[in-house]
Amino acid sequence: MIDAALLSWLPRPPEGFRVRCTATDTTAPRGAALRALAGYALGANQLHRLARSVAQAVEDGAAAPLQGFTLGLVSNATTDFIVPALVASALRYGIALRVAAAPFGMTLQAALDAASEPLASRPDAILLALDYRAYFPEYALEDDASARLDAALARLGDLVTAFSRGSGAAILVQTIAAPPERLFGSFDRDQSGTAAWLAASFNQRLSNEILRPGVSFLDVEALASQVGLAAWFDRSQHMAARLPFAHRFVPLYAEHAARLIGAIRGRGRKVLVLDLDNTLWGGVIGDDGIEGIRLGQGDPRGEAHLDLQRAALALKRRGILLAIASKNDEAVARRAIREHPEMLLREDDFSAMQINWSDKASNLEALAERLSLGIDSFVFLDDNPAERAQVRLSLPEVLVPELPSDPADYAAVLLAAGGFEAVAFSDEDRQRADQYAANSRRESLATHARDLAGFLESLQMHAIFTADGVLGWSRFTQLINKSNQFNLTTRRYTEARIADLVAAPDVLTLQVRLVDRFGDNGMICSVIACPRDDAWMLDTWVMSCRVLGRRVEEAVLNEIIRRARAAGVARLIGLYRPTPRNALVRNHYRTLGFVLDGEEDDAERWVLDVATYRSSVGPIVSEISPAA
Repeated sequence: MIDAALLSWLPRPPEGFRVRCTATDTTAPRGAALRALAGYALGANQLHRLARSVAQAVEDGAAAPLQGFTLGLVSNATTDFIVPALVASALRYGIALRVAAAPFGMTLQAALDAASEPLASRPDAILLALDYRAYFPEYALEDDASARLDAALARLGDLVTAFSRGSGAAILVQTIAAPPERLFGSFDRDQSGTAAWLAASFNQRLSNEILRPGVSFLDVEALASQVGLAAWFDRSQHMAARLPFAHRFVPLYAEHAARLIGAIRGRGRKVLVLDLDNTLWGGVIGDDGIEGIRLGQGDPRGEAHLDLQRAALALKRRGILLAIASKNDEAVARRAIREHPEMLLREDDFSAMQINWSDKASNLEALAERLSLGIDSFVFLDDNPAERAQVRLSLPEVLVPELPSDPADYAAVLLAAGGFEAVAFSDEDRQRADQYAANSRRESLATHARDLAGFLESLQMHAIFTADGVLGWSRFTQLINKSNQFNLTTRRYTEARIADLVAAPDVLTLQVRLVDRFGDNGMICSVIACPRDDAWMLDTWVMSCRVLGRRVEEAVLNEIIRRARAAGVARLIGLYRPTPRNALVRNHYRTLGFVLDGEEDDAERWVLDVATYRSSVGPIVSEISPAA
């Protein structure tokens, strides 16, 4: 059984947790050690202690490789006890969080005053932590309920607009939970003006009236429902200290808020790696054989494992890649996947498999290399506590949910662990697993090709360039925030900020989609070029690792040059800011003919003359052509 309040999908903290925190205060860099400490089910006091270590690391300049993020926070309730929990919980998503909170209850003032702490901090996001009491009286039954509801949503819309305009940050809006007391009993939800009716109507209208680019929802109503409304609302604590919910739920609230922040930063996981024996099915295939493993209807344990497969398949349909890491004889295991009549997942559902007798951490690293994805984009599910411990120790970046002894809860734990948090969902997300399957077929072709030139020519590639958003700005933003390896500056943007850049007439926001004979690769490149005197500054240039080694970047440069000449731009200026993850593009500009021209903002500055540039793209890449 899952205990959401205790974050039961995380392992219990080790003995001497406080001593371990203290030990990190003098090491450098500290980011990895702090993130590892956050990977436990911590209570509010432990989160508070860990947050002090984060603050010290940031002050000492020793927070690497954590990524900085500033959160503005406004609330109609006391948030002093929430802030440290937010800072510590954000570590699980690789983020060194700074929180700039407005004083208690100063919501409207913070939105209108440019010098307010949330706005002056130049936040990446602003959390409007407003609960039911910010909009409605607790015991309501009035004739003008619809008008009150309209006014509450209008007031929220004005706040969102003001904060967005004043900061350009992402805005996080909470759904609201209704107080548990009922005037009519079960009829409250249908009776206009009751707390249950107001909360349900408010939440239902949020998506239509408040959701817009750059706005995301923190579903507090769902959190309260998980733990029970009567437990969530602690009237004694509210009256004594204006706490918005019971203090014991601080870790749960902070974890879900941190997940949302991680998703905004592109830290959502992309791959679910599954063990086989006693995870996808009951029993050991090597000992029990196909007929002996437990899977399917009519057997409680077999139904439990089938339930996990259903959950995994649903994740695949929303774009999560599935993979296998199993200690087994590969031929035997594959035969079970192909032939067992109750198997819901088949070979084609998995983007990659590592079935051998190597340790699980090594197999996860091999999967990451094969899929060209960072190991921090993986979730690993295994029934064996020793295997889980080995992966956590060797690869702390991997999310490894703590599974209970009863497989009936495996699927629930997987989904509760929050590795696949999202702030948007596009058709391209839905197609991602199929795109990786097509990539496997390309790799197979590459192994049989005579040479690289022959392989590239056989792909019959065509690129489609557009700056009008036809491919979708959500995916454009997502690609920028999730790309680490082919990312020249690692700048991150909210969808609201991208919308501002798109609206600027002198800024180029170039989208690139690649199609070949195996199918549509989707949007594989995002470029932002901003004016600077007679030049374009290549503020952002990111590409999907799925198309590495295919000379697509040369075709992209040709298109940038074409548009630069049409706009009368004389030079291109490209920046390369080194990170631990983007060494892959260290020579990107040099290879394309740019000349090193000093440094700027801790980055190498490279310059290319537009008028004298001559493409080096050979006949293979000339097959890639822009759309009219």
